[in-house]
Amino acid sequence: MDKKVRVRYAPSPTGYLHIGGARSALFNYLFAKKYDGDFVFRIEDTDIERNIPGAEESQLHDLIWLGIIPDESTEKPNPKYAPYRQTEKLDLYKMYAQKLVEMGYAYECYCSEEELEEMKEEQLSRGIKSFKYNRHCLNLTEEEKQKYIAEGRKPTIRLKMEDNVTFKFHDLVRGDVSFNSSDIGDFVIMKSNGIPTYNFAVVVDDHLMEITHVLRGEEHLSNTPKQLQIYKYFNWEAPQFGHMTIIVNPNGKKLSKRDHDILQFMSQYRDLGYLPEAIFNFLVLLGWTSEDNREIFTKEEAIKAFDPSRLSASPSMFDNKRLLWINSTYIKNLSNEKYFEFILPFIKKVEFCRDFDENTLKNISLIFKNEIQVGQDIVTMLNDIVVKKDTLGEEETSILNSESAKIVIPQFKAKLLNTTEINKDSVKAIFKSIQSEKGIKGKDLYMPIRIKLTGQMHGIEMFNIIDILGKDEVLSRL
Repeated sequence: MDKKVRVRYAPSPTGYLHIGGARSALFNYLFAKKYDGDFVFRIEDTDIERNIPGAEESQLHDLIWLGIIPDESTEKPNPKYAPYRQTEKLDLYKMYAQKLVEMGYAYECYCSEEELEEMKEEQLSRGIKSFKYNRHCLNLTEEEKQKYIAEGRKPTIRLKMEDNVTFKFHDLVRGDVSFNSSDIGDFVIMKSNGIPTYNFAVVVDDHLMEITHVLRGEEHLSNTPKQLQIYKYFNWEAPQFGHMTIIVNPNGKKLSKRDHDILQFMSQYRDLGYLPEAIFNFLVLLGWTSEDNREIFTKEEAIKAFDPSRLSASPSMFDNKRLLWINSTYIKNLSNEKYFEFILPFIKKVEFCRDFDENTLKNISLIFKNEIQVGQDIVTMLNDIVVKKDTLGEEETSILNSESAKIVIPQFKAKLLNTTEINKDSVKAIFKSIQSEKGIKGKDLYMPIRIKLTGQMHGIEMFNIIDILGKDEVLSRL
């Protein structure tokens, strides 16, 4: 830590912010803030055909919504390190690639896709599963190059890996890691169309932006020796790497888009009414534990407690129940004013409630504050009450056809009709008087009214149902 900590999150704009990306960004953010450093958001947009319009803005704004706020970004550049998009630096990559060629550390490769495929098949036939380029173009004469050019071939540029060199580094998550260069073939650093490959562009970017630490997913572990070779050739200081483990589903399988029970993208969580603070908290625990095993953290508390040595070296399980519990805890802890501000857009989705004044909506919303796990739940719960059921199940029908129901329903209706003020006490008094007069109690007393009003046997307190529907609607349904 002898120089200012600088970390980065560098997504491709080929999609929107998903769970894995958000977690990577979060741990980089926590690392930077823990050590008074900078968190940088930059874009790796060289896969032009796969880029999606709006994806860059969506990723950045979803991060900001989560509270993972970059110190530098495409929208807040530092002139010293700009630009923050790779497509705006293509000439720079070409210049550095050419330097490597001039120093003898890289070379032009004219092999076609068909020829490379033949090499792979030949190596496979000899039992070699991991393809290594055979260096056919390493020592081409000028005459041979001109022949290829005359055929219309455009060269790629390959990095020449050193032979039998061990690349060792201390991984922030995994400890000491080493790779032998002989296991890695000469890889392409510049494509024939002048676009840099990931392993080359990321080194140039990290060097020029003075990135000191790189926290990323374990799928990048095998890229590290390739990148270290580039750092070595340029005599640049490499950042310290840390490779976080994969996220798995409850079955222990790597999280994928086929896991339909798990939402993949931040925008989905946002739309369903998850609080950003709750997701931030959940992501903190997705691969990291505090010294005291706490479950609930504010952002400030997470920054203070964060210790990279406590990042898990084992896969992290995505637990939906834990996420829902954390989100419901945050909802319960909101002030009534903040809660109403959060829940209002969801209540307005319920047609029955659209004409209610703000005070009525506020009172209705508070009924559900301790019941809901996500904002969308209030829509489901309210619709269960206000939308009349067309058909009833056998058990519900049986209860309504019972002798006690034939007594309770008209009695309740008559007493409600004569009640001027509807509140919790007056509704309790009606049930109590029916119980006293008719000797009916428990399920036989309450259930016929609940089913008549909502068509269901379970739900919120009866008074709250009556309060939401209003006296006229209740009388009509009875």
